[in-house]
Amino acid sequence: MRRGLVAVLMCFAASSSHADSAAATITNGFVIEPQTMNRSVDACSDFFEFSNGQWIKDNPIPADRSRYSAYDEVTERNLTALKAIAEEAAKNVANRNPTSSPAEKIVGAYFLSGMDEAGIEAAGIKPLAQGLEQIAAIKQRSDLISVIAQQHKTGAGPLFGFYIDQDAKNTLRYITQLTQGGLGLPDRDYYLKSDAKTREIRAKYVTHLETIFGLLGDAPDVAKHNAATVLKIETRLARASMSKIELRDPQASYHLMDLKGLGKIDPHTDWANYFNQLGLAQPGDINVAQPKFFAEAGRMLSTVSLADWQTYLRWNLAHATARDLSSAFVNANFEFYGRTLQGTKELSPRWKRVLGNIDRSVGDAMGELYVAKFFSPEAKAGVLDMVNNIKVAMHDSILKLDWMSDATKQQAIKKLDAINVKIGYPDHWRDYSSLVIDTTSYANNNMRANEFEFKRMIAKLGKPIDRNEWGMTAPTVNAYYNPTMNEIVFPAGILQPPLYHLKADLAANYGNTGATIGHEMTHAFDDEGRQFDADGNLKSWWTKDDEKNFIKRAAAIEKQFDEFNPIDQLHINGKLTAGENIADLGGMKIALQALRTAVKAQPQPELIDGFTQEQRFFIANAQSFRSLARPEQLRLQLATDPHAPDYARVLAPIANMPEFTAAFSCPASTSPLRPIEKRVLIW
Repeated sequence: MRRGLVAVLMCFAASSSHADSAAATITNGFVIEPQTMNRSVDACSDFFEFSNGQWIKDNPIPADRSRYSAYDEVTERNLTALKAIAEEAAKNVANRNPTSSPAEKIVGAYFLSGMDEAGIEAAGIKPLAQGLEQIAAIKQRSDLISVIAQQHKTGAGPLFGFYIDQDAKNTLRYITQLTQGGLGLPDRDYYLKSDAKTREIRAKYVTHLETIFGLLGDAPDVAKHNAATVLKIETRLARASMSKIELRDPQASYHLMDLKGLGKIDPHTDWANYFNQLGLAQPGDINVAQPKFFAEAGRMLSTVSLADWQTYLRWNLAHATARDLSSAFVNANFEFYGRTLQGTKELSPRWKRVLGNIDRSVGDAMGELYVAKFFSPEAKAGVLDMVNNIKVAMHDSILKLDWMSDATKQQAIKKLDAINVKIGYPDHWRDYSSLVIDTTSYANNNMRANEFEFKRMIAKLGKPIDRNEWGMTAPTVNAYYNPTMNEIVFPAGILQPPLYHLKADLAANYGNTGATIGHEMTHAFDDEGRQFDADGNLKSWWTKDDEKNFIKRAAAIEKQFDEFNPIDQLHINGKLTAGENIADLGGMKIALQALRTAVKAQPQPELIDGFTQEQRFFIANAQSFRSLARPEQLRLQLATDPHAPDYARVLAPIANMPEFTAAFSCPASTSPLRPIEKRVLIW
């Protein structure tokens, strides 16, 4: 994915003030925003400030956000649009309008339940009653795995992760997948590091745990004991977990085996019972992504006391549902996960939170209503035209590479030609007819929606691959590449100003959306994506020498980003962010090449508002990365996010591009261009 934190991409809507600022100023078809620039700064010395300085000055981070960016501007506008859709649907449901579509009925009822604050407050922890009873009824070891299975079905994530997805080495089939998990903090390092800031966050996490146990009815001394128990269990899981950098190697997380093989890794757990509880009597082949983790989890299931496991499971149940419960739970959840971890000042208005949850739970119903009102076929056609031009540019770029053999080039071209492109929205909307969503219980609606999605996922096993399925909803303001599908996907939400405009100057559109397209396409050939072939299989298609050349070039971009120091003594992790950084650089170079071809077929004004075509290309790209982040959010991003901070994503690529220096006639004294021996060129 190109931008931002994946965790926030499912949010929408906008206050009117931010919606107004999101609309790009279009002069003679020019879709960069001159009013957001700081032209007093030398473009060669600080291109991020030159392109975005006035915007940064004029746009403080909203109180209910931990960061604010061009993508957040569009997300806010989308939220306003979705609010109008949901309110109209809710009105029709309340009035029992017989003409309402199935999508309107489900969105309307969901929205009404989520906005029923009085009902939610009155319910208290009643929605947790059944789950808490199941946990209290645990009497023996065999009961543990059954309750864990029940929590997995309804949206909680205790101990480990389970899902059904494509077999990475045989992508024509779905298989069972087991992954490490079970942590309440964002990453294993939050349990293992001993610096002052990490210790402070850990201490506040323990306080948060105590608060949640108190809300569940525990006396203060019991809550304190239970918080320590959860931290002890999670710390042990963290020690057995792979790091985020280790997880970037897809080969390291592929270990195919059957139920008998899983039993050899973990002989302590009744895995047959677990799968039976999920509705999978025959789980078939299983990818146990991290065998060492599951060996340790099995030992823990057999040795940690049942009382401690009950404590841990109570926490997981409450943690998974806290945002859906009464204000005491919501506020406690925000205090730690919003204020402490991200620095967010205020809780988002309820309507925003409810819309975000509806998007996560029944996103196709919301997307169907959104697309009908806010997405044009012309936008889809315009983006597809850009995709085709950028594919041609990448084809030419691969053929001209001087570090890759002809044999590997042929395989790369084969993969490029096979990339599937999805734009706007799915060909078929998901059928929610078997899902019961009513107006009476928001928390129960969420649990039922989670179970519906779980059953839909389970049903994939043994069936043909669904190539119509999307990993993002239509209103999402982002894009992604899926290596096992070998596809690039651009939801309708991202295809609007200031990120894309159908009537914009080509230079601006190619600098922004064109670079996004090139970015996603380059993900097929980044440090992870390059390990998958044209059919999406985890299978090498490289000669040994070409692989060595790639690794050497990737190491150079890792080193470049290691040198950035965004806050305190925290540097960007070049290995963690390598895939996104490779895609940023490749995407820009390929999009610029495609622009040069496109303007030959569709001539554009050479000079607009004093900027040349290629200057407009670079400015539009930099403006698409305009952003501010709170210090806490920045620290969280550096620790967990494969995306580098946005300013670095502007400054690093141009330091490897002579095209930028030429476009702005940068003298040697202020040129950002790195010495040739340090310059990175991969794709």
